[in-house]
Amino acid sequence: MINITQYPKITMAAARVNAGLSQDQASKKLDISKETLSNYENGKTKPSWNMVKKMEEVYNFPSDFIIFP
Repeated sequence: MINITQYPKITMAAARVNAGLSQDQASKKLDISKETLSNYENGKTKPSWNMVKKMEEVYNFPSDFIIFP
């Protein structure tokens, strides 16, 4: 079981940066456009559940602790 104090809630952008990825690098790994990723990070659009799971894998951070605006 994950200790919830182990992972603070962080933004999608922070999860990406913590993974050492630029928007360009992350969008390529996620197989989406940089604009789409920017829209997710800025709350203009919401990612699908499958995209959330993909972000979790690419960012190596539990999606339960990522803030999706």
